[in-house]
Amino acid sequence: MNFQPEVIAIPVIFLITGWMLKMWLSHQEKMKGMSLPKPERVLIDARLDRLEQAVEAIAIEIERVSEGQRFVTKLLIDRAPPAPGQLPAGGQQGATSR
Repeated sequence: MNFQPEVIAIPVIFLITGWMLKMWLSHQEKMKGMSLPKPERVLIDARLDRLEQAVEAIAIEIERVSEGQRFVTKLLIDRAPPAPGQLPAGGQQGATSR
């Protein structure tokens, strides 16, 4: 008996092609079911826009608070008494300007 590869290859090719087509069509149907109707999409877009604006406002406020902290920290460091054995901040500047 003579073995012919075409006898097996051709049906396998058709089976694989049919299976892939079936999978692609079922995927397309699932994607149609997942898409949102137009009014719902508009509502979600509006909510996302409001959320984005809120996050930007929070970021600006956090930056203001951190700037205030930096300012207060600088004031406290400038007003702190010098450690024992160190010259005051004004004394150091005066010693270098002579």
